[in-house]
Amino acid sequence: MAQRGTGYFDRKGQYFKTPEEATVSDLAGILGKIGDGESLAPGIAHTILQRRSEIERLLAEHDSMMADYQPIASGRIMRLEPRAG
Repeated sequence: MAQRGTGYFDRKGQYFKTPEEATVSDLAGILGKIGDGESLAPGIAHTILQRRSEIERLLAEHDSMMADYQPIASGRIMRLEPRAG
């Protein structure tokens, strides 16, 4: 007998049983192939999803710092040369 179910699809249209699996697939696609042999991207994508709140907080802090950032070429910041040791 036929049964009804719910499925989730990544951006490529591949079917997954859970939203997490579909999102990990999309993240891995964004990351591309990482490493030699089998790609490490799916594992990294899973870690990103699991640590999402920490990553979002870090990126918010980065955005805040970038709002005040003045590149060296702006003339307001002088680069110091390292001391000869």
